[in-house]
Amino acid sequence: MKNGIGSQILSAAMAVALLGAPAAAGAQAPAPAPAAAPAAPAPAAEAKPFKLGVVTFLSGAAAGPFGVPARNGAEVLVEALNAGKVPAPYAKKGFGGRAIEVVFIDEAGGTTKQVSEYRDLVQRQNVDAVIGYISSGDCLAVAPVAEELKKLTVFFDCGTPRIFEDASYKYVFRTSAHAAMDNVAAALYVAEMKPKLKKVAGINQNYAWGQDSWNDFEATMKAIRPDVQVTTSQMPKLGAGQYGAEVSALMAGSPDVIHSSFWGGDLDAFVLQAGPRGLLKKSTAVLTCGETATHKLGGQLPDGTVIGARGPHGVYAPDNELNRWFRTVYQDRNGLFPNYPAYHMVQAILGLKSAYEKAQGGTDAVPTQDAVIGAFEGITFETPSGTIALKLGKGHQAVEETVYGVTKTVGGKLTFANVKRFPADKVNPPEGAKSVDWIKTSFKPAK
Repeated sequence: MKNGIGSQILSAAMAVALLGAPAAAGAQAPAPAPAAAPAAPAPAAEAKPFKLGVVTFLSGAAAGPFGVPARNGAEVLVEALNAGKVPAPYAKKGFGGRAIEVVFIDEAGGTTKQVSEYRDLVQRQNVDAVIGYISSGDCLAVAPVAEELKKLTVFFDCGTPRIFEDASYKYVFRTSAHAAMDNVAAALYVAEMKPKLKKVAGINQNYAWGQDSWNDFEATMKAIRPDVQVTTSQMPKLGAGQYGAEVSALMAGSPDVIHSSFWGGDLDAFVLQAGPRGLLKKSTAVLTCGETATHKLGGQLPDGTVIGARGPHGVYAPDNELNRWFRTVYQDRNGLFPNYPAYHMVQAILGLKSAYEKAQGGTDAVPTQDAVIGAFEGITFETPSGTIALKLGKGHQAVEETVYGVTKTVGGKLTFANVKRFPADKVNPPEGAKSVDWIKTSFKPAK
């Protein structure tokens, strides 16, 4: 039985049984002991571990390039946090001195399964918080359930702007920027890169992430280059895997630029199918999630392919102490450098740690969930990718700078040229504005 009223009653009954009744009728019972003062909150070091549910793809086409690197990032970071071996400002062990215990859940299986898994994490496994979700569809499905169950939940990677632009949440946070940033910056980058740009096309997955990504790219492009023609917008279903018809449609229009927010196995499949047919040499591909493909398929990407990493992650991460440490421990453990999903996972864990310790207020006490939520709202914290600030969604949605560059093979090694950074305030909408409205009113035709 857990400590609480029931155990207090049981203890009292046991005391009576051990002491016995008064020796004879009329004997005076001993005076009751003074009431004990309320117990102070237990120090974090004495509390049970902080149980953290972590949801990411551990099987299926998204596991290799996305889910497993994210899991690997969580493992090396949590291990180091529990040992107190992370550089400042994160030298304090665990979360505020409290050890972290991780429960991993496979994100594969679709939204219905993920909602069921989420309920199990909260109601049966009694996690203290959940960090998870790469698929925007899963985030949209889980967010209202997190509110229903009143459980602190941090989205680490999914990108649809709809999470906080179409709703308001108390228990849900997102520590990475949403997709508007990626696609606004992509349009600005290629417009500058190709001053004579005339035709663009798109191939994106037909669900929230792909639809939002294309809409934001197209809207930005039309705002800054009203004369640009869209030759086609291909929207295959998520996980289609075969793109022969879409490649043919793209080639038929001879676009100067092809925008794609494909990710995971879909991105790998598209690169492997489009490359041999010459599409990626005939047109410049703008791959907003392309950084993950460069680790395995770098040799399949022609020079000049535009690569994004959904923020300043991976090869675009800044040269700071946290990044030098993270790249070293990740590579030592896994034999390769971390990609952007691993960086996104680290951001989420460090954001939660920052909020937890802020809620402690300089003490070693275990804070309430409401205190952690209050501390999380609007927080600014340091990561291997630089400073992250939760400025949108009433302090629940992060903004960050983003970066684009183009591939260039030098001496048989893939490198990145023409790297351009876009400050967060230039590629993220202001608080309270919807991305599509902000794009239409904030960008003017290039001169």
